[in-house]
Amino acid sequence: MFFFIKNDLQKVTENIAFNASLTTNKTIALLNSKKNRKFALNFTNMPEISIRGRRMPESPIRKLAPYADMAKKKGHKVYHLNIGQPDIKSPEIAINAIKNIDLKIIEYGPSAGYESYRKKLAQFYIKQDVKVGFEDIMITTGGSEALLFALGSIMDPGDEVIIPEPFYANYSAFSEESSATVVPVISNIESGFTLPTIEEFEKAISPKTKAILICNPNNPTGYLYSETEINKLGELVRKHDLFLIADEVYREFIYDEKDKHFSVMNLKGIEQNVIMIDSVSKRYSMCGARIGCMVTKNREVIAAAMKFAQARLCPPTIEQIACEAAIDTPQSYFDEVIVEYKERRDALISELNKIEGVIVKTPKAAFYCIAQLPVENTDDFAQWLLESYNLDGETVMVAPAGGFYSTPGIGLNQVRIAYVLKKEDLIRAVHILKKAIQVYNSEKKHLILKSADNENT
Repeated sequence: MFFFIKNDLQKVTENIAFNASLTTNKTIALLNSKKNRKFALNFTNMPEISIRGRRMPESPIRKLAPYADMAKKKGHKVYHLNIGQPDIKSPEIAINAIKNIDLKIIEYGPSAGYESYRKKLAQFYIKQDVKVGFEDIMITTGGSEALLFALGSIMDPGDEVIIPEPFYANYSAFSEESSATVVPVISNIESGFTLPTIEEFEKAISPKTKAILICNPNNPTGYLYSETEINKLGELVRKHDLFLIADEVYREFIYDEKDKHFSVMNLKGIEQNVIMIDSVSKRYSMCGARIGCMVTKNREVIAAAMKFAQARLCPPTIEQIACEAAIDTPQSYFDEVIVEYKERRDALISELNKIEGVIVKTPKAAFYCIAQLPVENTDDFAQWLLESYNLDGETVMVAPAGGFYSTPGIGLNQVRIAYVLKKEDLIRAVHILKKAIQVYNSEKKHLILKSADNENT
């Protein structure tokens, strides 16, 4: 353990012991150097964290949370556009199911989830023309665990998974946890983030490629892959004998009647190649319930995933009771939600398009969009918004989009915006964003001019 003189922690950090790649002997040598000796009062051996731990990426969605907390402590109101936490009420039928629980013991359940819930969920999918049986479904602790189980069941260390980017930032973390390598194929904002061409996928395929992972509808772009695009991917995985994993948690959130969701579970002839990921988080506005599922007709994948499921024992009991009840949520609930989100989407995009220099496309689905801002670095801008800016005591929190790409240097002037606030708040938030961009760029210009003046004197 290190004990530092209070004001010198940063200097010591830069000079010595926090580079985990250094060996203990090298660290001791640095501490014993004349320059650093006065900063260290005591030193003993310190174990190193893992390579995987060092490589795990930060969440671009949550990493700015401490700055938001500080802004709130200053008395500022923060409009959260950074995270997909709906403000829509969870279905009453699910809440009542929790209130009416009459268990004497909250005991372990089956590792694959309760059969009654799996059977009811299978019927739910069948009504959506996704023909599966309960034996094809494994209940998981959120969609995140479902994807971890899927990757853990099919990927060996060094195997590659191809993902169209930008993609949900945690895919990088899940791949790292599974010792898999992400190979991106880039979609762009100019096209509205349509699926990259099959030729681009072909270029990305190598002998190490094991799977293609998509999110449909897409987080963070709001793009909805068409049946034609999904079929093209189906032909590609058939040709190269790959797995196709589809995160379909936003399937209900489609805003134009002409657009329809096409599930990968409906691809013909590649049933053994396909894995679907789903969750209750967004469908029923039950993010905290942490219940998802992995769905596949591949018995070997189910058997492998079961070993991971057994290792964590079982998914949560109380939440499964609520989610089983939620399946009976009336269609009117979803109809009202879609109307609300469509109004929010339209208001957000309309307001963003009023800001000079902003590039944004109207998302077809989910409740996110990627917006390109007239700033150089949205990581810096997003932190500045929380740390140094407010308009009449209010500011905005956004998710820098660089973290949704794995290609270095891409998306640095983009943000992901979640339209999960009521329409009036979204309009106010974009107004604050507009004013903030003007102030931020003015300050940056002033600093550049000041620096130039100093160089010339």
